[in-house]
Amino acid sequence: MAYQFLSTKRDGPIERLTLNRPEVRNAFNEEVIAELTAWADATREAAQRGEIRVAVLAGAGKMFCAGADVNWMSRTVRYSREQNLRDAAAMSRMFAAIDALPVPVVGRVQGAALGGGAGLAAVCDIVVAAESALFGFTETKLGILPAVISPFALAKIGRSAARELFLTGARFPAARAKDIGLVHTVVAEAQLDVAVDDYVRELLTAGPQAVAAAKALIAEVWPRSVADAAAITSAAIAERRVSPEGQEGLNAFLEKRRPSWVASRDD
Repeated sequence: MAYQFLSTKRDGPIERLTLNRPEVRNAFNEEVIAELTAWADATREAAQRGEIRVAVLAGAGKMFCAGADVNWMSRTVRYSREQNLRDAAAMSRMFAAIDALPVPVVGRVQGAALGGGAGLAAVCDIVVAAESALFGFTETKLGILPAVISPFALAKIGRSAARELFLTGARFPAARAKDIGLVHTVVAEAQLDVAVDDYVRELLTAGPQAVAAAKALIAEVWPRSVADAAAITSAAIAERRVSPEGQEGLNAFLEKRRPSWVASRDD
């Protein structure tokens, strides 16, 4: 599929997506939101066909994503409440579509991830950031709110950090982003691709169906109590143990060999 503001590259089972508007710091507008939603839908379908096992999300140029495009923001100032509702709903669908992908999404962050860019980092399962990268839920500096991204950001950073960072709108470094769970690994910018590829290789050693099931399980179990989750988790492990992939993985371990999903890529 051809995109105007995104570039994609398929590397075997790896889908590499790059926000490709470096002249405006990869900022969002209506077209970018529509393209990202379409990309997420296409990636979900390819993953369900077994064509994709990992997605890598990056930004072209010096910055990952600066949030909202200035020209787009200038138009929204004149929107009615109903127009703003439609606009926000489209953005919410985009974040939800990426968040729900059945494959792990690895974010590669350099420069800055601000506003919606920080939200984009929040829907990545794993985030690798350059030491010099800055983050910020900066919406309150403009008199608005990090509303659409809040479910995804809260799931990553928790209420306490959100109370500080949503309210102040302050920018914070990659080290702080790691401390609060928004980022998982911080490296020198020259080592970003090496660190991302390390994660990709690790993910490809795991059973693809098990990875998808584990990602879905996190979303299902996270808001529940232990008692409420017990039946769900018991059923989940029972189903995986008797599944073809589970049987292959367990037998490979007992027979001291690599499972088929690793051998098929490495041999």
